[in-house]
Amino acid sequence: MMTNYIIKTKFTPLPSNISYWWNMGSLLGLCLSIQILSGIFLSLMYNNDASHSFDSIIHTMNNINMGWLIRFIHANGASMFFLTMYLHIGRNIYFKSYNLKYVWISGFMSLLTLFATSFLGYVLPWGQMSYWGATVITNLMSSIPYAGETLTMWVWGSYSVSKPTLSRFFSIHFILPFILLLLSSIHIIFLHNKQSSNPLGISHYDKIPFHPFFSWKDIFGIFITLTMLMTLCTTYPYIFMDPDNFTEANPLNTPPHIQPEWYFLFAYSILRVIPNKLGGVLALLSSIFILAILPLIQYNPVMNPAIYKTLFKYSFFMWSWNFILLTMLGSAPIEPPFSNLSIISGTLYFVFFMLL
Repeated sequence: MMTNYIIKTKFTPLPSNISYWWNMGSLLGLCLSIQILSGIFLSLMYNNDASHSFDSIIHTMNNINMGWLIRFIHANGASMFFLTMYLHIGRNIYFKSYNLKYVWISGFMSLLTLFATSFLGYVLPWGQMSYWGATVITNLMSSIPYAGETLTMWVWGSYSVSKPTLSRFFSIHFILPFILLLLSSIHIIFLHNKQSSNPLGISHYDKIPFHPFFSWKDIFGIFITLTMLMTLCTTYPYIFMDPDNFTEANPLNTPPHIQPEWYFLFAYSILRVIPNKLGGVLALLSSIFILAILPLIQYNPVMNPAIYKTLFKYSFFMWSWNFILLTMLGSAPIEPPFSNLSIISGTLYFVFFMLL
């Protein structure tokens, strides 16, 4: 009877043992939809002139009906997006979903696009931390041999971060979410061709229809996520915002402590403990692009599978806590003991992937 029901349904049957950890994909789609919709409304009120962009944010917050809520949803929605993305990546690593090569690579491309989109969006308010964060990050390109200085000035559109930089960052920030939407669609197509993995990591025939068994789980997850986001936006709207960003950008006044948003801090922590500029950039890029090589990793058949599974399980949880520690260290001053802990934590971050 169940078999006949599966055949008649228009939804692809899914493994019966997948848990709420498989909800992250639908929640990422929700976050992307919220960001695109709120971003379109904000773009109607934003002035991408360096002389007026900061004032346009204040105008949106104070004078536009419900403008404050739209801005808080967009700003805190980015944090919700990254939190869900990191949980999604962590689940895929733990259950070795990276073995679905095309699905993993398309998801990795979506992650890179999300990184670029969020960085460009962080510059747009044109506060102190936005300006100096953009200056520090774009300056990293100058470490590229021969073409670095030219490439940096080409990105700036000037000899420093200024009006042309803000204009092009705004244009690219507006376009990238739609590219991310396209990459997400490709990601879903590849996933449906291979079908979802499951906690056992094996293919089996115990499958049930998507609706109503998983659709209601997705709806429940969406309800919880929206509740968390609205609670954050109405109760603690400034919790992820840097105090320096409430001051208009001033090229003559450098903040005492420059740092990116919390979702970049793990890579920033690795970058700043390496004294060589080019070496720091390579380490930063490696911390992200190391995810792309996971599909190439092959299990060593010499080791007992049970022992390997146990070691991997404990190593993964240690790596997860180490990732949180790296994020916390990224916001700490560059001085002992934080600098020493960053070196140790950054090393352990890469050791995990070598142990795979």
